[in-house]
Amino acid sequence: MAAKLLANVNAEAQPLELERPAPNAPWALAGQHAPDLVRTAPGTYSLVHQGRSYKVLVVKHDAEARTTQLRVGGHSYTVRMEDERAMLMKQLGIGQGAKSVVRELKAPMPGLVLKVLVKEGDAVEKNDPLLVLEAMKMENVIKSAGEGVVKKIHAVERNAVEKGQLLIGFE
Repeated sequence: MAAKLLANVNAEAQPLELERPAPNAPWALAGQHAPDLVRTAPGTYSLVHQGRSYKVLVVKHDAEARTTQLRVGGHSYTVRMEDERAMLMKQLGIGQGAKSVVRELKAPMPGLVLKVLVKEGDAVEKNDPLLVLEAMKMENVIKSAGEGVVKKIHAVERNAVEKGQLLIGFE
């Protein structure tokens, strides 16, 4: 059985269906032969498709988001890949709204709170900076592990904290 992937290019409504007949075979558009793709340098490829040659540059790849930004000739493309399982889960509504919600932030190490970067009532997203903690003569920006709204700030600037001490509570 052929493996399948869906490639959504520049957030178009209709994704492209890719398939490969064997695990080591190259990916190709469904029902077509695989294009000739050769890596010429790190992040650079030579692509021959339907008799035309293209230079492809991988600008950025985000494995977690399953997106790749490409530059083909003078055009830029953002490609988001989904396998059959991910598409089925999306169609069934499974996993929707399953974003990481943070309930509290505890000190990851002993140190000194230099600056609190949020205030009570602030909405935070994953990776938003919350505070600066000095530990072992280094300033560490502590970021949110998920989404939430700051309910209570327990950390006080210029005060020392111990590992595991509650710094910020979220609702």
